[in-house]
Amino acid sequence: MSALFSELFAAIPAAVARAPARANLLGEHTDYNDGFVLPTPLPYLTTVALGPGPAGMIEAHAARFGETKTRALDAPPAGDWLDYVLGCVRVAMQEGAAVEGVRVAIDSDVPMGAGISSSAALEVATLRALREWLGLEIDDVQVAKLGQRAESGYVGMPCGIMDQMVSSLGTPGQALFLDTRSLEYRLLALPANHALAVVHSGVAHRLTDGGYRQRRSECEAAASALTVKSLRELDVADLPAIMALPEPLNRRTRHVVTENRRVLDGVAALERGDAVEFGRLMVESHASQRDDYNVSLPEIDALVETALKHGALGARLTGGGFGGCIIALVEDPASWWPAVAAEHPAARLVYPR
Repeated sequence: MSALFSELFAAIPAAVARAPARANLLGEHTDYNDGFVLPTPLPYLTTVALGPGPAGMIEAHAARFGETKTRALDAPPAGDWLDYVLGCVRVAMQEGAAVEGVRVAIDSDVPMGAGISSSAALEVATLRALREWLGLEIDDVQVAKLGQRAESGYVGMPCGIMDQMVSSLGTPGQALFLDTRSLEYRLLALPANHALAVVHSGVAHRLTDGGYRQRRSECEAAASALTVKSLRELDVADLPAIMALPEPLNRRTRHVVTENRRVLDGVAALERGDAVEFGRLMVESHASQRDDYNVSLPEIDALVETALKHGALGARLTGGGFGGCIIALVEDPASWWPAVAAEHPAARLVYPR
Protein backbone atom coordinates (compact mmCIF):
# COMPACT_ATOMS: atom_id res chain seq x y z
CA MET A 1 0.00 0.00 0.00
CA SER A 2 2.90 2.36 0.62
CA ALA A 3 3.96 1.81 -2.98
CA LEU A 4 0.45 2.54 -4.28
CA PHE A 5 0.21 5.69 -2.20
CA SER A 6 3.62 6.88 -3.40
CA GLU A 7 2.70 6.16 -7.01
CA LEU A 8 -0.54 8.11 -6.71
CA PHE A 9 0.59 11.07 -4.66
CA ALA A 10 4.40 11.20 -5.04
CA ALA A 11 4.81 11.02 -1.27
CA ILE A 12 5.35 8.48 1.48
CA PRO A 13 2.20 7.74 3.52
CA ALA A 14 2.14 8.93 7.11
CA ALA A 15 0.37 5.76 8.23
CA VAL A 16 -0.88 2.42 6.91
CA ALA A 17 -3.50 0.32 8.69
CA ARG A 18 -5.86 -2.56 7.94
CA ALA A 19 -9.00 -4.17 9.35
CA PRO A 20 -10.94 -7.38 8.65
CA ALA A 21 -14.41 -8.26 7.46
CA ARG A 22 -16.68 -10.38 9.64
CA ALA A 23 -19.34 -13.06 9.67
CA ASN A 24 -21.99 -13.25 12.37
CA LEU A 25 -22.58 -16.61 14.01
CA LEU A 26 -25.64 -15.67 16.07
CA GLY A 27 -27.34 -12.44 17.07
CA GLU A 28 -28.80 -10.85 13.95
CA HIS A 29 -30.56 -7.48 14.23
CA THR A 30 -29.99 -7.47 17.99
CA ASP A 31 -27.17 -4.93 18.12
CA TYR A 32 -29.30 -1.87 17.44
CA ASN A 33 -31.67 -3.18 20.11
CA ASP A 34 -28.92 -3.13 22.80
CA GLY A 35 -28.72 -6.92 22.61
CA PHE A 36 -26.14 -9.70 22.41
CA VAL A 37 -24.15 -10.68 19.32
CA LEU A 38 -21.61 -13.35 18.44
CA PRO A 39 -19.57 -12.47 15.32
CA THR A 40 -16.11 -13.58 14.16
CA PRO A 41 -13.57 -11.81 11.94
CA LEU A 42 -12.78 -13.24 8.51
CA PRO A 43 -9.36 -13.16 6.82
CA TYR A 44 -10.40 -10.54 4.28
CA LEU A 45 -8.72 -7.20 4.80
CA THR A 46 -9.20 -3.57 3.84
CA THR A 47 -5.96 -1.59 3.88
CA VAL A 48 -5.76 2.20 4.09
CA ALA A 49 -2.67 4.38 3.58
CA LEU A 50 -2.98 8.09 4.23
CA GLY A 51 -1.08 11.31 4.71
CA PRO A 52 -1.46 15.08 4.49
CA GLY A 53 -3.17 16.62 1.49
CA PRO A 54 -4.40 19.96 0.13
CA ALA A 55 -5.92 22.23 2.79
CA GLY A 56 -9.63 21.67 3.31
CA MET A 57 -9.78 18.70 0.95
CA ILE A 58 -9.79 14.90 0.90
CA GLU A 59 -8.35 13.14 -2.12
CA ALA A 60 -8.87 9.38 -2.08
CA HIS A 61 -8.18 6.52 -4.47
CA ALA A 62 -9.96 3.15 -4.33
CA ALA A 63 -7.86 0.52 -6.10
CA ARG A 64 -10.84 -1.84 -6.36
CA PHE A 65 -12.76 0.66 -8.48
CA GLY A 66 -9.75 2.23 -10.14
CA GLU A 67 -11.00 5.70 -9.36
CA THR A 68 -9.92 8.77 -7.44
CA LYS A 69 -12.37 11.16 -5.83
CA THR A 70 -11.80 14.62 -4.37
CA ARG A 71 -14.13 16.44 -2.00
CA ALA A 72 -14.10 19.27 0.51
CA LEU A 73 -13.77 18.12 4.10
CA ASP A 74 -16.97 19.98 4.97
CA ALA A 75 -18.97 18.60 2.02
CA PRO A 76 -22.19 16.63 2.57
CA PRO A 77 -22.31 12.90 1.76
CA ALA A 78 -22.57 12.01 -1.92
CA GLY A 79 -23.76 8.39 -1.67
CA ASP A 80 -20.49 6.73 -2.69
CA TRP A 81 -17.54 4.89 -1.11
CA LEU A 82 -15.80 8.13 -0.19
CA ASP A 83 -18.56 8.89 2.32
CA TYR A 84 -17.24 6.19 4.65
CA VAL A 85 -13.70 7.56 4.61
CA LEU A 86 -14.70 11.20 4.90
CA GLY A 87 -17.15 10.32 7.66
CA CYS A 88 -14.27 8.85 9.66
CA VAL A 89 -12.09 11.91 9.06
CA ARG A 90 -14.90 14.17 10.19
CA VAL A 91 -15.62 12.29 13.43
CA ALA A 92 -11.89 12.29 14.18
CA MET A 93 -11.87 16.06 13.67
CA GLN A 94 -14.87 16.39 15.96
CA GLU A 95 -12.79 14.60 18.60
CA GLY A 96 -10.04 17.19 18.20
CA ALA A 97 -7.86 15.72 15.45
CA ALA A 98 -5.98 18.40 13.56
CA VAL A 99 -6.60 17.49 9.91
CA GLU A 100 -5.99 20.27 7.42
CA GLY A 101 -6.22 18.03 4.40
CA VAL A 102 -5.77 14.33 3.69
CA ARG A 103 -4.83 11.97 0.88
CA VAL A 104 -5.93 8.33 1.08
CA ALA A 105 -5.21 5.14 -0.85
CA ILE A 106 -7.49 2.13 -0.28
CA ASP A 107 -7.21 -1.49 -1.30
CA SER A 108 -9.42 -4.36 -0.21
CA ASP A 109 -10.15 -8.00 -0.89
CA VAL A 110 -13.41 -7.95 1.12
CA PRO A 111 -16.19 -9.21 -1.18
CA MET A 112 -18.69 -6.45 -1.93
CA GLY A 113 -22.41 -7.10 -1.48
CA ALA A 114 -21.79 -10.24 0.58
CA GLY A 115 -23.07 -8.90 3.89
CA ILE A 116 -19.73 -9.44 5.64
CA SER A 117 -19.25 -5.76 6.44
CA SER A 118 -16.94 -4.17 3.93
CA SER A 119 -18.04 -0.78 5.32
CA ALA A 120 -16.92 -1.47 8.91
CA ALA A 121 -13.57 -2.81 7.69
CA LEU A 122 -13.03 0.43 5.76
CA GLU A 123 -14.05 2.57 8.73
CA VAL A 124 -11.86 0.76 11.24
CA ALA A 125 -8.86 0.72 8.89
CA THR A 126 -9.27 4.46 8.23
CA LEU A 127 -9.55 5.30 11.92
CA ARG A 128 -6.57 3.12 12.80
CA ALA A 129 -4.51 4.94 10.19
CA LEU A 130 -5.67 8.33 11.47
CA ARG A 131 -4.80 7.25 15.01
CA GLU A 132 -1.28 6.29 13.96
CA TRP A 133 -0.74 9.40 11.84
CA LEU A 134 -2.06 11.93 14.33
CA GLY A 135 -1.18 10.19 17.58
CA LEU A 136 -4.83 10.08 18.65
CA GLU A 137 -5.38 8.75 22.15
CA ILE A 138 -8.26 6.43 21.30
CA ASP A 139 -8.41 2.73 22.12
CA ASP A 140 -9.90 -0.03 19.99
CA VAL A 141 -13.36 0.32 21.53
CA GLN A 142 -13.33 4.05 20.77
CA VAL A 143 -12.25 3.27 17.21
CA ALA A 144 -15.34 1.09 16.85
CA LYS A 145 -17.61 3.73 18.36
CA LEU A 146 -16.26 6.42 16.05
CA GLY A 147 -16.70 4.13 13.05
CA GLN A 148 -20.33 3.57 13.95
CA ARG A 149 -20.79 7.31 14.43
CA ALA A 150 -19.33 7.98 11.00
CA GLU A 151 -21.65 5.48 9.34
CA SER A 152 -24.79 6.50 11.17
CA GLY A 153 -24.16 10.23 11.50
CA TYR A 154 -22.47 11.07 8.19
CA VAL A 155 -23.17 8.22 5.76
CA GLY A 156 -26.74 8.03 7.04
CA MET A 157 -26.96 4.28 7.70
CA PRO A 158 -28.39 3.75 11.21
CA CYS A 159 -26.27 0.69 11.97
CA GLY A 160 -25.57 -0.98 15.28
CA ILE A 161 -22.06 -1.31 16.62
CA MET A 162 -21.43 -5.03 16.14
CA ASP A 163 -19.53 -4.80 12.84
CA GLN A 164 -17.14 -2.10 13.96
CA MET A 165 -16.49 -3.85 17.29
CA VAL A 166 -15.56 -7.20 15.80
CA SER A 167 -13.47 -5.56 13.08
CA SER A 168 -11.61 -3.58 15.74
CA LEU A 169 -11.41 -6.15 18.55
CA GLY A 170 -11.92 -9.60 17.04
CA THR A 171 -9.33 -12.35 16.80
CA PRO A 172 -9.26 -14.68 13.76
CA GLY A 173 -10.48 -18.15 14.61
CA GLN A 174 -12.45 -17.00 17.65
CA ALA A 175 -15.94 -15.69 18.28
CA LEU A 176 -16.46 -12.29 19.92
CA PHE A 177 -19.29 -12.39 22.45
CA LEU A 178 -20.44 -8.78 22.77
CA ASP A 179 -23.03 -7.08 24.92
CA THR A 180 -23.87 -4.09 22.74
CA ARG A 181 -25.41 -2.18 25.64
CA SER A 182 -22.42 -2.26 27.98
CA LEU A 183 -19.80 -3.02 25.27
CA GLU A 184 -18.42 -5.76 27.50
CA TYR A 185 -16.93 -8.54 25.42
CA ARG A 186 -14.92 -11.71 25.55
CA LEU A 187 -13.37 -14.09 23.05
CA LEU A 188 -14.50 -17.70 22.74
CA ALA A 189 -13.03 -20.72 20.97
CA LEU A 190 -14.99 -22.04 18.01
CA PRO A 191 -16.09 -25.70 18.00
CA ALA A 192 -13.17 -28.13 17.74
CA ASN A 193 -13.06 -30.50 14.76
CA HIS A 194 -15.48 -28.29 12.84
CA ALA A 195 -15.11 -25.33 10.53
CA LEU A 196 -17.12 -22.37 9.38
CA ALA A 197 -18.07 -22.01 5.74
CA VAL A 198 -19.43 -18.74 4.33
CA VAL A 199 -21.31 -19.02 1.04
CA HIS A 200 -22.55 -16.14 -1.09
CA SER A 201 -26.05 -16.81 -2.36
CA GLY A 202 -25.46 -14.97 -5.62
CA VAL A 203 -27.95 -12.27 -4.59
CA ALA A 204 -26.19 -9.03 -3.66
CA HIS A 205 -26.82 -7.81 -0.13
CA ARG A 206 -27.95 -4.21 0.03
CA LEU A 207 -29.13 -2.67 3.29
CA THR A 208 -29.61 0.77 1.83
CA ASP A 209 -32.78 -0.23 -0.01
CA GLY A 210 -34.96 0.49 3.01
CA GLY A 211 -35.67 -2.88 4.61
CA TYR A 212 -33.10 -2.38 7.35
CA ARG A 213 -34.40 1.06 8.25
CA GLN A 214 -37.94 -0.27 8.34
CA ARG A 215 -36.99 -3.11 10.71
CA ARG A 216 -35.21 -0.71 13.02
CA SER A 217 -38.21 1.62 13.01
CA GLU A 218 -40.52 -1.31 13.80
CA CYS A 219 -38.33 -2.28 16.76
CA GLU A 220 -38.43 1.26 18.08
CA ALA A 221 -42.22 1.32 17.72
CA ALA A 222 -42.50 -1.99 19.57
CA ALA A 223 -40.29 -0.77 22.41
CA SER A 224 -42.42 2.35 22.72
CA ALA A 225 -45.63 0.31 22.77
CA LEU A 226 -44.21 -1.93 25.50
CA THR A 227 -42.86 1.10 27.41
CA VAL A 228 -39.24 -0.07 27.47
CA LYS A 229 -36.14 1.83 26.43
CA SER A 230 -35.05 -0.96 24.10
CA LEU A 231 -36.09 -4.50 23.27
CA ARG A 232 -33.07 -5.72 25.26
CA GLU A 233 -35.13 -5.16 28.41
CA LEU A 234 -37.52 -7.96 27.40
CA ASP A 235 -37.05 -11.71 27.78
CA VAL A 236 -38.86 -14.85 26.69
CA ALA A 237 -41.09 -14.52 29.77
CA ASP A 238 -42.56 -11.42 28.09
CA LEU A 239 -43.67 -13.30 24.97
CA PRO A 240 -47.42 -13.23 25.87
CA ALA A 241 -47.34 -9.42 25.99
CA ILE A 242 -45.10 -9.30 22.92
CA MET A 243 -47.47 -11.40 20.84
CA ALA A 244 -50.34 -9.10 21.77
CA LEU A 245 -48.71 -6.34 19.75
CA PRO A 246 -50.09 -5.68 16.26
CA GLU A 247 -48.50 -7.31 13.23
CA PRO A 248 -45.65 -7.19 12.36
CA LEU A 249 -44.34 -5.62 15.58
CA ASN A 250 -45.10 -8.78 17.53
CA ARG A 251 -42.99 -10.98 15.28
CA ARG A 252 -40.17 -8.45 14.98
CA THR A 253 -39.96 -8.29 18.76
CA ARG A 254 -40.19 -12.07 19.16
CA HIS A 255 -37.20 -12.44 16.85
CA VAL A 256 -35.06 -10.00 18.84
CA VAL A 257 -35.97 -11.50 22.21
CA THR A 258 -35.48 -15.11 21.15
CA GLU A 259 -32.30 -14.23 19.22
CA ASN A 260 -30.80 -12.70 22.35
CA ARG A 261 -31.55 -15.95 24.16
CA ARG A 262 -29.98 -17.95 21.33
CA VAL A 263 -26.76 -15.95 21.63
CA LEU A 264 -26.55 -16.68 25.36
CA ASP A 265 -27.32 -20.35 24.75
CA GLY A 266 -24.76 -20.38 21.95
CA VAL A 267 -22.08 -18.99 24.23
CA ALA A 268 -22.83 -21.75 26.73
CA ALA A 269 -22.61 -24.34 23.93
CA LEU A 270 -19.23 -23.00 22.81
CA GLU A 271 -17.93 -23.01 26.35
CA ARG A 272 -18.70 -26.71 26.72
CA GLY A 273 -17.62 -27.57 23.16
CA ASP A 274 -21.10 -28.64 22.02
CA ALA A 275 -21.03 -28.21 18.24
CA VAL A 276 -24.33 -30.05 17.73
CA GLU A 277 -26.23 -27.69 20.01
CA PHE A 278 -24.57 -24.66 18.47
CA GLY A 279 -25.63 -25.87 15.03
CA ARG A 280 -29.20 -26.34 16.20
CA LEU A 281 -29.26 -22.75 17.43
CA MET A 282 -28.03 -21.55 14.04
CA VAL A 283 -30.94 -23.34 12.35
CA GLU A 284 -33.41 -21.79 14.81
CA SER A 285 -31.89 -18.38 14.17
CA HIS A 286 -32.40 -18.71 10.43
CA ALA A 287 -36.03 -19.73 10.86
CA SER A 288 -36.60 -16.69 13.06
CA GLN A 289 -34.98 -14.37 10.53
CA ARG A 290 -37.10 -15.93 7.79
CA ASP A 291 -40.47 -16.09 9.53
CA ASP A 292 -40.45 -13.37 12.20
CA TYR A 293 -38.03 -10.78 10.87
CA ASN A 294 -38.68 -11.41 7.16
CA VAL A 295 -35.16 -10.56 6.02
CA SER A 296 -34.41 -13.78 4.15
CA LEU A 297 -35.09 -14.58 0.50
CA PRO A 298 -36.09 -17.80 -1.27
CA GLU A 299 -32.57 -18.19 -2.66
CA ILE A 300 -31.13 -17.91 0.85
CA ASP A 301 -33.64 -20.35 2.33
CA ALA A 302 -32.91 -22.92 -0.37
CA LEU A 303 -29.17 -22.56 0.18
CA VAL A 304 -29.58 -23.12 3.93
CA GLU A 305 -31.66 -26.25 3.31
CA THR A 306 -29.07 -27.61 0.90
CA ALA A 307 -26.26 -26.88 3.35
CA LEU A 308 -28.06 -28.88 6.04
CA LYS A 309 -28.98 -31.70 3.65
CA HIS A 310 -25.32 -32.23 2.83
CA GLY A 311 -24.18 -32.48 6.43
CA ALA A 312 -23.87 -29.03 7.97
CA LEU A 313 -24.64 -29.07 11.69
CA GLY A 314 -26.10 -25.61 11.37
CA ALA A 315 -26.66 -22.96 8.71
CA ARG A 316 -28.21 -19.53 8.67
CA LEU A 317 -28.40 -16.22 6.91
CA THR A 318 -25.57 -13.99 8.14
CA GLY A 319 -25.50 -10.22 7.89
CA GLY A 320 -28.41 -7.84 7.64
CA GLY A 321 -30.34 -9.94 5.16
CA PHE A 322 -32.03 -9.16 1.84
CA GLY A 323 -29.33 -11.16 0.02
CA GLY A 324 -25.71 -11.86 0.78
CA CYS A 325 -24.30 -14.91 2.52
CA ILE A 326 -25.13 -17.87 4.67
CA ILE A 327 -22.76 -19.28 7.28
CA ALA A 328 -22.61 -23.01 7.94
CA LEU A 329 -20.92 -25.16 10.58
CA VAL A 330 -19.41 -28.19 8.85
CA GLU A 331 -16.82 -30.88 9.51
CA ASP A 332 -14.87 -30.33 6.30
CA PRO A 333 -15.68 -27.47 3.89
CA ALA A 334 -13.61 -29.03 1.09
CA SER A 335 -15.72 -32.20 0.97
CA TRP A 336 -19.02 -30.48 1.78
CA TRP A 337 -18.90 -27.63 -0.73
CA PRO A 338 -18.96 -29.53 -4.09
CA ALA A 339 -22.35 -31.09 -3.36
CA VAL A 340 -23.80 -27.71 -2.36
CA ALA A 341 -22.30 -25.98 -5.39
CA ALA A 342 -23.80 -28.58 -7.72
CA GLU A 343 -27.30 -27.58 -6.58
CA HIS A 344 -26.61 -23.83 -6.48
CA PRO A 345 -24.49 -22.82 -9.47
CA ALA A 346 -24.94 -19.09 -8.70
CA ALA A 347 -23.51 -19.52 -5.20
CA ARG A 348 -19.82 -19.20 -4.40
CA LEU A 349 -17.69 -20.18 -1.45
CA VAL A 350 -16.44 -17.00 0.20
CA TYR A 351 -14.69 -18.64 3.15
CA PRO A 352 -12.53 -20.66 3.36
CA ARG A 353 -11.08 -19.43 0.10
